[in-house]
Amino acid sequence: MTNTATKRPLRILIAGGGVAGQALAFWLTRGGHQVTVVERFPALRASGAQVDLRGQGIEAVERMGLLEAVRSRLVDEAGVAFVDSRGKPKATIMANTSGKGRQTLTSEYEIMRGDLVRILHEATKNDTEYVFGKSVDGFDQHGERVTAHFSDGTSGAYDLLIGADGQGSRTRRALLPEGFDPYWRVGIHMAYWFVPRIASDTNIRDTYMVPGGRQIMRRSHNATETQVYFVMREESAEASAIHRAPVEEQQKFWAGRFRDAGWQTDRFIEGMKDSPFFYSQEVAQVRTDHWSKGRVVLAGDAAHCASPYSGMGISGGLVGAYVLAGEINRHADDLPTALANYDRILRPFVDEIQGEVNPRILRVGMSLNKHAISAFQNATALACFFHIPDLVARFSKEDRGGNWQLPAYTDVLAA
Repeated sequence: MTNTATKRPLRILIAGGGVAGQALAFWLTRGGHQVTVVERFPALRASGAQVDLRGQGIEAVERMGLLEAVRSRLVDEAGVAFVDSRGKPKATIMANTSGKGRQTLTSEYEIMRGDLVRILHEATKNDTEYVFGKSVDGFDQHGERVTAHFSDGTSGAYDLLIGADGQGSRTRRALLPEGFDPYWRVGIHMAYWFVPRIASDTNIRDTYMVPGGRQIMRRSHNATETQVYFVMREESAEASAIHRAPVEEQQKFWAGRFRDAGWQTDRFIEGMKDSPFFYSQEVAQVRTDHWSKGRVVLAGDAAHCASPYSGMGISGGLVGAYVLAGEINRHADDLPTALANYDRILRPFVDEIQGEVNPRILRVGMSLNKHAISAFQNATALACFFHIPDLVARFSKEDRGGNWQLPAYTDVLAA
């Protein structure tokens, strides 16, 4: 069902069919617009690791009317344990399921990225045109039109192009000045993949700290699969370049960096070759001083990636899509005002969630020597003994998005 408040429906092209792109399609079609989503993958990319919803992201999903659908697909992750080389928990921080305060290290809304993508696709597929196996390779702007040039050699004219094409956005590269570097790096790299689940893999996420600024995480999302994460501190050209190398070279790199780590490392490395996917990335934020130019605007990670350590990556994408669509629906006849409002309204929220990432604090969890690791584990164990993480979470007045309030767009949006 669409809302008829919009005076002139717009023809809108969204580059990227991930979480932010589909959330935009959800709200824009309900504003009466004609929406096309182009996705470079040949089919819906319903894969990836575990993600979570927090703070305003939960509210955004609730306003979509999809919170019950999300709840039906939640991963059973009860908390996070810090383990030693034998897998023995030294300290465990449980999820805050009280419905009050803020989420802890694990959220009560943990879900696989693929399940969230499928939920959004089911909610948008009847009103949105999806084109798979095609990407936007460039664009030209002419007054009140933008012409998109596609990877198959065709072109199309639209009222608005939205780049929701992720952290490595092609749309952003074309929008920003040549040579501008939008990435704020924290000196941390990460790889993750799936291995078969075994009996000792519980519903508690295990975190194993390794000397040399390394960390291994294990979490299990269903009865047969377990996720593995290798994380490390390193500021070398080799580490930054490896993410663009062939997968076989990436796996060799990560195996070499962790082969001496102990615990279940041999099992995890052995499982690389049979994993349904392998993903390697440098942890970075996307920071730019503007998100739009003319009839082209950025959304989601393409505009304001907050990084996995913010805990608000998915929530930020959902909130940003809600605000951008709301402003477009409210000012469809005045897109410059809509896009300016989008930046003005959302920027404080983005600043808040990006500010949650402090490299100095992150390095505490990736210590260089055994003594620092022991000190961290002992301090965390003492805090857990006195229930400090639980009390802090329950009595916090704000989650990671601060006190920023989700705007109301009831006059132009209807779920």
